[in-house]
Amino acid sequence: MDAHHQEPFDEVDGARVIPIRPDAADPSPPPPSPRDRNPVEHALASGLSFLRRRLTGDYEVDEFGFDPDLNASVLLPAFRALYEHWFRVELLGLENVPAKGGALIVANHSGTVPLDGIMLSVATHDHLDRPLRLLGADLVYQVPVLAHLARKAGHTLACPSDAARLLAKDELVGVFPEGFKGIGKPYGDRYKLQRFGRGGFVETALRADVPIIPCAIVGAEEIYPKIADLKPLARLLGLPYFPITPTFPLLGAAGLVPLPSKWLIRFGEPMPLADYGPEAADDPMTVFNLTDHVREVVQQMLYETLLRRGHPFL
Repeated sequence: MDAHHQEPFDEVDGARVIPIRPDAADPSPPPPSPRDRNPVEHALASGLSFLRRRLTGDYEVDEFGFDPDLNASVLLPAFRALYEHWFRVELLGLENVPAKGGALIVANHSGTVPLDGIMLSVATHDHLDRPLRLLGADLVYQVPVLAHLARKAGHTLACPSDAARLLAKDELVGVFPEGFKGIGKPYGDRYKLQRFGRGGFVETALRADVPIIPCAIVGAEEIYPKIADLKPLARLLGLPYFPITPTFPLLGAAGLVPLPSKWLIRFGEPMPLADYGPEAADDPMTVFNLTDHVREVVQQMLYETLLRRGHPFL
């Protein structure tokens, strides 16, 4: 036999084997997941899918007006670029937030404009897979468009009945006890906690038998440094304050762009309240002491997180 001749089925090192049946070939690699697609393609596909669900009514809205589909597909993505690229938010202590069951996150409030609540909502949604149900001031729900969007995002009035119903449904609830005194304080008082109200959040947590999760948000104080307050204009407009910052109103609409501060959000260890019992909610001294304790914990967390962050814009 010719030395260069090979039988058709002789095995030769390095020869390519061609299967007789196409389905006997190695399986093709799985199609790329949606997150592996081109960002534009992924956004287009997500948008079309969202429109289909809206047109067919394939979405749910709860008794508070919360629309999870709208929140995840439209509202949160609108602020995710700020969260990831502008403020470069870093999270600490995520393991302290329960994966399920009711809990009350108690955080400091600052920044002149309440972007801290929005960033906190993005954090719990993206990293804990839990929507945050914020308790907001009456003013939020007196502004027509803002009130509608707040309800759609899952938030509600800061009243005991609404908070109790949410916690009874094992929701993750967030509250800012400082209110407007915290968010509207001058830049010179940055990271100094204001009074935590009358302790309504403690009463709610006691009656619902849920843990309090202290939370320190560092970075919001620098986005709109409030150096003055036009109180006459604020009264005319029915606002708690009308801020003057280094960029607003000096730069007009450009002054509304927040400064790119570096953010850290830290969740502290849960404070269980089961040992007190629901009846402790009717004891003013117990409520006062617990409120003061939570405030001290959040203040200490702020100081420690500030030291960890270092320069406010780097």
